[in-house]
Amino acid sequence: MSSRPIYLDYQATTPVDPRVVEAMLPYLTTEFGNPSSAHAYGRTAATAVDTARAQVAALIGAREPQEIVFTSCGTESNHLALTGTAHALRAAGRGEHIVTTTIEHPATQATCDRLAAAGFRVTRVPVGADGRLEPADLERALEPGTILVSVMHANNEIGTLQPLADIAALTRERGIPLHTDAAQSPATVGVDVAALGLDLLTVVGHKMYAPKGVAALYVRRGAPVPLSQLVGGGQEHGLRAGTENVPGIVALGAAAALALAEHDADATRILSLRRRLLDGLTAAWAGLRVNGSLVHRLPGNLSLTLPHLTAAQLMAATPELAFSAQAACHTGHSAPSAALTAIGLTPGQAARTIRLGIGRFSDIGDIDRAADILTRVPATT
Repeated sequence: MSSRPIYLDYQATTPVDPRVVEAMLPYLTTEFGNPSSAHAYGRTAATAVDTARAQVAALIGAREPQEIVFTSCGTESNHLALTGTAHALRAAGRGEHIVTTTIEHPATQATCDRLAAAGFRVTRVPVGADGRLEPADLERALEPGTILVSVMHANNEIGTLQPLADIAALTRERGIPLHTDAAQSPATVGVDVAALGLDLLTVVGHKMYAPKGVAALYVRRGAPVPLSQLVGGGQEHGLRAGTENVPGIVALGAAAALALAEHDADATRILSLRRRLLDGLTAAWAGLRVNGSLVHRLPGNLSLTLPHLTAAQLMAATPELAFSAQAACHTGHSAPSAALTAIGLTPGQAARTIRLGIGRFSDIGDIDRAADILTRVPATT
């Protein structure tokens, strides 16, 4: 038996798939060229970047690889999508109103705060108790001067999936660009930008079995072009300057190809494990609350409010497990997260909330052992 804790934090980050490591290794060693160089080393690197661009495009149903812009992380992709589009459209005289939700990732929330400080008006639409946005509520927030809507695909804390196609029906008819942060979803949920009606979409490597430090932004051909936030050498179609992270980009492409081929099978197996874990915990813990929709949800996510212990107490009592009290991006903050507050949890309930994340490398043995460890913790510690 491994001495390492059982990993149950797949929404925070995923381990890198060994097949992804194998794909990227040559670009860390022998194939080290700069893709902007004209010689053979550079051409090899540029070809690898082009291949990865096509792989990411295929994963999300983009019409052409050139709609993919590689970045360093989801935060940068969200920032480019929101800040770049908002400033481009305000400069064009389209307006200065942005609509988002109360349940967005801090990368989006903080970017919207900065845009508000720059004179944009930001409306945050509330969600229901299950974390789902009601399209009619968003429709009421739209104005003639609305220039951008951003709604995440799947919430990183409670796993809720949003009705993006219904939202897109409202934005597209008004000519309003729609962005989604899809960091959490492509590994186990089908993502098709055409079917969902998206103009901008964020993809993140370390949420789908690639390394940290690489991500992408989909920019639909024909959509307003965001103003570049990094200027210099003109890489990434002039939208994101800086020498490309070739090993990371290759890894993201390989991870995208694996997700496209395997996400249906992964989702089925992971959902079965989630149900097994929830059944075990529910049987042992009377009064256990599941946060978020169990119908419209990431297969591997469980957000649970405990009836008897704080998350900190449970974590201290179970060093054999690795899970989160709340999203990793909130670590070190004592205040309840915006997502938990948005669905109506009190500070006391938020303090008793844990997130269990199941993924590609979880197995039945892990799940059964985790359930046994968790349910053996005394009601008071």
